[in-house]
Amino acid sequence: MAGRISDEELKERVRSLLQVDKDLRGYGLNADVVQGEVQLQGIVDTLKEKERAEKLASSIPGVKGVANAISVSTDGAIRNRDVATEVTEELATNHRVDLRRIGVAAVDRGTVVLKGHTDDTREIEAARTAAASARGVTDVVTDVKPEKKEPTLKDIFHNQVRNDKEEG
Repeated sequence: MAGRISDEELKERVRSLLQVDKDLRGYGLNADVVQGEVQLQGIVDTLKEKERAEKLASSIPGVKGVANAISVSTDGAIRNRDVATEVTEELATNHRVDLRRIGVAAVDRGTVVLKGHTDDTREIEAARTAAASARGVTDVVTDVKPEKKEPTLKDIFHNQVRNDKEEG
């Protein structure tokens, strides 16, 4: 088939990209390719690095899909509260995240749940990215709701008028 890139060529392109990337080159990540599908393997320190490897592999023309089997590991046992502390520190250092609106709700074996209220999708994504940068995080669940608005006097008045009509 003319124009189709061979699996071997794709494998070399993916491996090369992973080896030259400043954030990933020290990990010795591996890639195999079967019928255009990339299988990534190896160990990294953060979820952000795992996701970066997948994004890089997906960016190569000819790649049909990526199965990311990269593991996120730490240098030893890490407790849930330690992960929560690290995530909170990452959130605090990100200028796009307001800790009054988004914070850590729970951590369970590397899965972090972010909770809060904001209408800003960029802030939610910034919080997710910051959390993924923390040591020990293997997954980030975002449970951020639209911001709660305080009712105005006009809202209260109209709500009361509607209630009065329903009673009458």
